[in-house]
Amino acid sequence: MPAAENLDPATVRDFGREWRRFDQAKLSAGEAAGQFAEYFAIFPWEALPPAAEGFDAGCGSGRWAALAAPRVGRLHCIDASAAALAVARGALASVPNVVFHEASLDRLPLTDGTMDFGYCLGVLHHLPDPALGLKACVAKLKSGAPMLVYVYYALDNRPLWFRLVWRTSDWIRRGLSRAPFRVKSLLAELFAAIVYWPLARGARLAERRGCDVGHWPLAAYRRRSYYSMRTDALDRFGTRVEHRLTRAQLAAMMQRAGLRDIRFSNAVPYWCALGFKA
Repeated sequence: MPAAENLDPATVRDFGREWRRFDQAKLSAGEAAGQFAEYFAIFPWEALPPAAEGFDAGCGSGRWAALAAPRVGRLHCIDASAAALAVARGALASVPNVVFHEASLDRLPLTDGTMDFGYCLGVLHHLPDPALGLKACVAKLKSGAPMLVYVYYALDNRPLWFRLVWRTSDWIRRGLSRAPFRVKSLLAELFAAIVYWPLARGARLAERRGCDVGHWPLAAYRRRSYYSMRTDALDRFGTRVEHRLTRAQLAAMMQRAGLRDIRFSNAVPYWCALGFKA
């Protein structure tokens, strides 16, 4: 009997529904490029070989692949959700160097030691075993190849009051994430309207008046569209499986997976980290 896959089926189904609802088609090119720049700020594009071949592990709607693919020779877009892959196929229909695979991270349809790069953004923390998922990704890389990872942070660089506010929101997530998708979608829309938008726009106004908004809740959204807030509210409150890692925990997990020369981005989003296969 084959071993169980390292995924939560309900979480996979919900992400498929999320990407159908928010396929990112309404996101402006400028905002998409800005978000890409934030997540890939430390990625060494210039160090990749000509016509580099790599993978997007958990590609979702294809929003990162749309901007990564033109920089490389071939990009494998991999997701466990058939619904998400359908969205990505539509979004990337005009991109000739993308190959799609429906698979979980522990069953990546790539030969070990063959990829020039890889990235896995916003996926590992939704797996039952994040460390196992990362190890499976790293196995596909050539020696010296870069791997970019983004995971939810454990608020280890935030003050105590900030962590207490988050803990309240997490209690809400734990209950809401078990609700039918239609219910949590409606409530996530409400949170976007009465929590995300006021706090984000408040941070933007405060910043314009010279205030430091570094620890302002949801300040990261102060220059983002309401569409992004709606998307991320559903992502945040609708997901059943969520792990949060400290910077030290993520570094240790990357080392155990076989990565070296690990470096972190010191800007939001936290934590984005880069390592190179030993």
